[in-house]
Amino acid sequence: MNRQLSTIRTDEPALAQKVAFLSRPATYPSAPAVTPRETHMSWVFLAGDTVYKLKKPVRFSYLNFSTLERRRAACQAELRLNRRLAPDVYLDVVPLTLSAGGLSIGGDGLTVDWLVAMRRLNESQTLENAILEQRVQPRQLDRLAATLVKFYRQATPVFLAAAVLLQDWQQNRLYNRRVLFDPRCGVPSGLITRIDAVQRRFLSSHSELLADRLRNRRIVDGHGDMRPEHIWLDDPVKVIDCLEFNPRLRAVDPFDEIAFLSLECEILGAAWVGKYIQHRVARQMRDRVPQSLFLFYRCQRATLRARLAIAHMLEPNPRTPEKWPRLARAYLRVAAADGRQLERCL
Repeated sequence: MNRQLSTIRTDEPALAQKVAFLSRPATYPSAPAVTPRETHMSWVFLAGDTVYKLKKPVRFSYLNFSTLERRRAACQAELRLNRRLAPDVYLDVVPLTLSAGGLSIGGDGLTVDWLVAMRRLNESQTLENAILEQRVQPRQLDRLAATLVKFYRQATPVFLAAAVLLQDWQQNRLYNRRVLFDPRCGVPSGLITRIDAVQRRFLSSHSELLADRLRNRRIVDGHGDMRPEHIWLDDPVKVIDCLEFNPRLRAVDPFDEIAFLSLECEILGAAWVGKYIQHRVARQMRDRVPQSLFLFYRCQRATLRARLAIAHMLEPNPRTPEKWPRLARAYLRVAAADGRQLERCL
């Protein structure tokens, strides 16, 4: 039977049926237990030595996984892009098929979805866990910095008009402001006004710094989601889960990503880790961005993360609803502190 889905069938399994099937140990040849995990856009199944990721059939303003073909393309992009920083982790894209005997991974039935197959990693080796357990060592950060420098040097430059880049920054600022001002969020309006004012001032008076980065080919096809939970401090270092679904979200200045990583380390209670990585990367790349630009990147990233936390809270049925207000406040405290430093620079 042809694996490609050419017509809509009413007897195809719903997402809940796929999740139930992939959550059973009997589905896999050698998995004594399966740990399913739900994210905003996917279901992830830890099955023995292998991990399978199933994308949800969702559609948002920034991604569209609503059709089988779109999910297949997203899985293939995830495999290709993540092999840049984790070549031995991302194994294959495999079909989830349906036949008379039911669902199976692979097989000759009708393809009803696609899965990204990955090698399972030891989660104790993430930068996040190392920070939380206070066992980060400088030599590990040296390896990470060297890995990132090599990645950014080899990354493909992104060509945009400066006006488009600056318009994107302005639109992001306005969107953050609009969501955070929602009265349901309970965020002090004065705090948002102060953070937004310094970002607006930077974009008004120092936009040339951003345009220079673009003209000097410093905007590249990067990772897009450089967080400690995605970084494994093995030797060699591995970084997983790049943003495969929207190339514009991966079009970044490397120091925007380093600012993001620095922010996330601080949120975890280890600001020194972010500062160490920043200085090592800047020295090895021989590319020291102005402090005002780095602070703008951090301030904007913190505001964005607060907005995303609030957006989760405002969903009809949010997962872990108690988490998001606390996290939003933590990010806004960092955004405000960075905003005050940025104001002094300006």
